[in-house]
Amino acid sequence: MPVALLALAIGGFGIGLTEFVIMGLLPEVADDFSVTETTAGYLISGYALSVAVGAVALTLALTRIPRKTALLGLMVLFILGNLISAIAPDYGTMMAGRVVAALCHGAFFGIGSVVAAQLVAPDRRASAIAFMFGGLTLANVLGVPLGTLLGQAAGWRSTFWAITVIGVAAFVGIAALVPARTGSGEAASAGVRAELSAFASPQVWLSIAVTVLGYGGMFGGFTYIAFTLTEVSGFASGAVPLLLVLFGVGLFVGNLYGGRAADRDLVRTLQVALAALTAVLAVFALTAGSQVLTVVMLVLMGAVGFGTVPGLQMRVMAYADRAPTLASGANIAAFNVGNALGAWVGGLTLAAGLGYTSPLWAGAGVTALGLLVLLVAVRAPGGERRAVPVPVAAAA
Repeated sequence: MPVALLALAIGGFGIGLTEFVIMGLLPEVADDFSVTETTAGYLISGYALSVAVGAVALTLALTRIPRKTALLGLMVLFILGNLISAIAPDYGTMMAGRVVAALCHGAFFGIGSVVAAQLVAPDRRASAIAFMFGGLTLANVLGVPLGTLLGQAAGWRSTFWAITVIGVAAFVGIAALVPARTGSGEAASAGVRAELSAFASPQVWLSIAVTVLGYGGMFGGFTYIAFTLTEVSGFASGAVPLLLVLFGVGLFVGNLYGGRAADRDLVRTLQVALAALTAVLAVFALTAGSQVLTVVMLVLMGAVGFGTVPGLQMRVMAYADRAPTLASGANIAAFNVGNALGAWVGGLTLAAGLGYTSPLWAGAGVTALGLLVLLVAVRAPGGERRAVPVPVAAAA
């Protein structure tokens, strides 16, 4: 893999750390700003909403800017947002910092996916995308636990200072390693009109729907996993962080192997992965009373769930034909919409008193619906291609 992918992965690591490390530091943040934990929790939901907005709005705004320049600008936004969070004197400023940092999230992964795919040979493009997303998965495995420990030992602000430094490292890496022109030599997207025209393809919309449902089902089960682990499986609350590290290991491994499999056969990989994820969520719900099987299924849920990500991202880019950048960003937004949908459906099952395994059943149902949409898409006109080439946008 080109060394430039490492710079993109470092950026992904920092962004993943920003998104998830706050979960372990909410008590300290709430205490420092004298707000309730519920209010502090808005720092998470506010970030997620901003990701979805930025993924489309910023990507569209950057269509005429060379992709390397766009990535550098997004990293500046990321650095600024985390710097604001590190020095925030009050809750409102902290929220502003979270929003600023989140705005770059979707656009970075959207544009970065196109750049990563163009840095390698056609038969390695899904693997290249997976390598970049590997930084995000590694943030869950190592970054979040270490960032939480740092914040608890030296104050939560120290974690955001550390993330700011990571952002600077990513900026330097992208500036030094990512070529100004990639693939066939283009530097920028094809322009606003061309980027929007990609959405005239029904396959683009079907791909986005598969992302929302397929990935959303996994996240719906994961959102309430702490309750499942403690109330059904019988683990002590102190064991939950270690179990989540194992889940993160599954994410990391599944991401890499999912990218390799998608390079060999994109359609079959997605079909098998979504069917397997549906089965894993259902079996997890049935066996959650066993601690041994719970550990196994937790790792498998992470591996199979995130194993879909490179293929899902590659499919929407491929069907966006000559202008993949905005479609790529929109698909990143779709992941976050799926997160919200899965969490909402899982929450409905809990509110209905169906028990702490019900979010897993709900997740299995949502993922199965995503598989159904994929099967329809494959059989629709133009959807039967088994190895879909990632397009290269024309120069502006």
